[in-house]
Amino acid sequence: MKKSVTKDFTKGNIPKQLFIFMLPFMLSNALQVLYNTIDMIIVGEYVGIAGLSAVSQSGQIVNFATMVCLGVANAGQVLVSQALGAGKYDKMNRIIGTLFSLLVILSLIFTAIILIFKIPVLNVLNVPVESYEMAMDYLIICGCGLIFTAGYNMVSAVLRGMGDSISPFIFILIASIVNLVLDIIFTGMLGFGVAGAAWATVIGQAFSFLFSIFYLYRNRLVFGFEFKKENYIINKAYAGMIIKLGAPMAVQSGFINLSMLFVNSIVNSVGVVASATFGVGVKIDDIINKISQGIQHAAQPMISQNIGANEKGRAVKVVHYAWIYSITLTIVFMILYIFFGTELFMIFSDDVNVHKMSGEFIKAILWMFPAFALMRGSGAFIQGIGHARLCMILALLDGVFLRIGLSWLFGIVFDMGFYGIVLGYALAPYGYAIPSMLYFLSGKWKKRRSLAEDL
Repeated sequence: MKKSVTKDFTKGNIPKQLFIFMLPFMLSNALQVLYNTIDMIIVGEYVGIAGLSAVSQSGQIVNFATMVCLGVANAGQVLVSQALGAGKYDKMNRIIGTLFSLLVILSLIFTAIILIFKIPVLNVLNVPVESYEMAMDYLIICGCGLIFTAGYNMVSAVLRGMGDSISPFIFILIASIVNLVLDIIFTGMLGFGVAGAAWATVIGQAFSFLFSIFYLYRNRLVFGFEFKKENYIINKAYAGMIIKLGAPMAVQSGFINLSMLFVNSIVNSVGVVASATFGVGVKIDDIINKISQGIQHAAQPMISQNIGANEKGRAVKVVHYAWIYSITLTIVFMILYIFFGTELFMIFSDDVNVHKMSGEFIKAILWMFPAFALMRGSGAFIQGIGHARLCMILALLDGVFLRIGLSWLFGIVFDMGFYGIVLGYALAPYGYAIPSMLYFLSGKWKKRRSLAEDL
């Protein structure tokens, strides 16, 4: 019964499978970014650039916690996919239950940390005075809603690992609609400002989480998870595997967002216009990045299933087609950014100074696009085979040393100002893209044991 509803990627037409599988991922990722995007558009309209800066600053802090949780969820997804590829259906129940318990605990820890250290964190970020109180409201409200975000990622990771990319899209679509309606009511009609946008986001995420849990419960027999108390007891062996694999993934996602906090701090020293411009620019870039990231999210479980089934040749072909799709999409996005970049900034803000500064951001950020095109294939491969150590190394190189170091080098040391800061931020992903590509092409990974052998 499980085989009839889950997707078997160990046979069939790879380019067709990848294309069909990645479309819901791309739409889901776009809708996830739409959360904060809607916040920023409406906040920019009703509150102004000070509100935009507040959402940008606090959003990065919350995103750091979210990305760490997502890294752990992705580790669980790899285990689910490899277990499915190896035909070890009897292991699925304990893997899923362990993943759920770990993510609930992790989300609660991050909520506590945000509430305890909210003031020092905002002070370190050099949040502009005009934005400080609004940034505090957004941080507290969204920080308390982390459990809903983690919950959605828990269910979605399980479904993605089994080859279901449509259900997660439906969940996030529901959340986006709720968020949009409440944003208009809270921030626009009722005048709650940035706090209203935060409440709209949290309530939207809660709807998404509750709906996904209901869906999983209704299909519990099909997906191999029973909602019994004993299934939530953490299995030490599986927890160790999830943490070992999830820690590097969490570091990769988390430290990239953490480095963004430092980059934001450097940008904030330039002034509130630079802060607002960078916040809008990063949000536009995030939309483009997340859409193309759907290719990587689709390729990863396909690679995992084939590695678990010892179909290494098919796993290699998945990477090749992921590169073809991602390079094509990257070219399209670069053309759109070059010719319509300023118009995109106008959607978020009607401030003339932001429009003027947007040109500097666009010229610098374009250097990032080729790196992301390469990462979609090789990045999915490294995560799909479960190479924890390499994930950790590349995550630190990209998220810490290069992203912070290059932004400081070009922006401050070379005195290139706002353009230099963005340029350093844009060049950092090559620290992940190039080494991951070289590792894949080297073939050294063929000697590794699959995680499925240890389940």
